[in-house]
Amino acid sequence: MRNVTLKQLRMVVAAHAGRSFAAAAEALHVTPPAVTAQMKLLEEEVGLALFERDGGGLSPTAAGQEILDAARRIEKILADARESIEAMRSPDGGRVTVGVVSTAKYFAPRLLAAFAREHPRVELELVVGNRSDILSRFEAGDVDLSIMGRPPVDVPVESALIGDHPHVVVAAPDDPLVGLGPIAPERLAGRTFLVREPGSGTRTLMEHFLARAGISPKIGMEIGSNETIKQAVIAGLGLTFISAHTVAAELEDERLALIDVEGLPLWRRWYVVRLARKRPMPATRALVDFVTSRGLEFLPRIPGVPDRPGED
Repeated sequence: MRNVTLKQLRMVVAAHAGRSFAAAAEALHVTPPAVTAQMKLLEEEVGLALFERDGGGLSPTAAGQEILDAARRIEKILADARESIEAMRSPDGGRVTVGVVSTAKYFAPRLLAAFAREHPRVELELVVGNRSDILSRFEAGDVDLSIMGRPPVDVPVESALIGDHPHVVVAAPDDPLVGLGPIAPERLAGRTFLVREPGSGTRTLMEHFLARAGISPKIGMEIGSNETIKQAVIAGLGLTFISAHTVAAELEDERLALIDVEGLPLWRRWYVVRLARKRPMPATRALVDFVTSRGLEFLPRIPGVPDRPGED
């Protein structure tokens, strides 16, 4: 049945509804011979008769009933597709997949929840991973937009600023470096650092900062989760260089403490990014506009970290 057409299936439905080919022709605004010819072609394709005549007109055969049921299912699928496409044309409908680097998960869910309250018919999918994972999915086109610290440079993108992103060194509150005032980065030499896995944007930033001070960090553990790193630092297993947005709650309730290091906070920025080659649907554009205009409201306030004083 590879040559069956949608027009033929609709003729079967109309013939059944009107009990005749003439009624089908009238309903579909074609001539009766055109319906008869198409029904003949369809029966040849199926290899069985589709209708038989009784006292009231045409009735479907068993094969005709199968074709009739298939036609109705196909019409339902097409109706669902039309409805979905109509939703995509509106910023109040459709689906958006958002890729978020793991450090951004401390504010991105609240940001997306606020958008969802204003656009309840938009279906959101949140994908969280380290920078390498999100970049891979982003460049493959698997996500519609991404929230990250540095837009990729090897593919054409459109990016918009969300807000500033400070990075700091934190320790357990009883660490001897806490409360000393600004200390030179060299004072960190020999201290054990708990770090993310290679490929993490935070780890790369830490390595660059310490390298400028001539320090090769002593790595105590590589840990693939910010949450686990925080718990290990609280337990006194070492220091960590980390996004201040990931430790706002722990600094607030004094489970962690800042180490005041000259040159820190190291300021970066959050961006919302999408592939330039990928045409955005209205819902995606609406989310980009929302993140750009409202995103700053959702960035955590960090105890002990002032607002950025100016440009790098």
